[in-house]
Amino acid sequence: MVADIAEDWKLIQRWAGATPVDGDPGQITADAIIAKAGLCRNAAPPVRDLTSAIVLEIVEHEGIVTEAYKDSAGVWTWGVGVTNDSGHRVYPRYKDKPQTVAKCLEIYLWLLREEYLPDVLRAFGDRPLAEHELGAALSFHWNTGAITRAEWVKQVCAGDDEKARVSIMNWRSPPEIISRRKAERDLFFNGTWTSDGKVPVYRVAKPGYQPRGAQLIDVRPELAELMT
Repeated sequence: MVADIAEDWKLIQRWAGATPVDGDPGQITADAIIAKAGLCRNAAPPVRDLTSAIVLEIVEHEGIVTEAYKDSAGVWTWGVGVTNDSGHRVYPRYKDKPQTVAKCLEIYLWLLREEYLPDVLRAFGDRPLAEHELGAALSFHWNTGAITRAEWVKQVCAGDDEKARVSIMNWRSPPEIISRRKAERDLFFNGTWTSDGKVPVYRVAKPGYQPRGAQLIDVRPELAELMT
């Protein structure tokens, strides 16, 4: 009987996104249930558009390169990780033609809102997303383009955050992306933001066209102007 009750509580904890999922109800479980049901005045409201926190979180992961460069796979890339396949032609447009940080951010914002945000919202369907969840999901999709087929998203929509927290880490190739994936996991499931507004801006070393010599720049003034 006691074991059955514990299993029931585990199901409730998974639905509410409470951690740990241990079958032992307490204040953390109660708070998660209230927030999930939208009964708490202080519960984070659902978000369906970009916010400055979301935009900054992603651009800090990506960095900015103001002219076209070759990424680790030899793909011509520019700005905030934009390639020709992103929906904006970067080569040969930005080869040997540096742009301003503001221009890089302008194109990034446009693509993020027009090309990536709709995919994320469709992938989660009726499941509302708090700001930190939308930010993590957009970061994942901007990097992988795989939000519609990722198993962790399906598990979140099914109420199984425990499995989803593990599954998101299956997207760990190449190895240098693992730290970003951990940050996205911790943002989505724990609400842990990492951005402080300062973004690495790189120059391009030639003739190899590789990004070099990052300089940290506070991009909040440019973003504030672009998002008004």
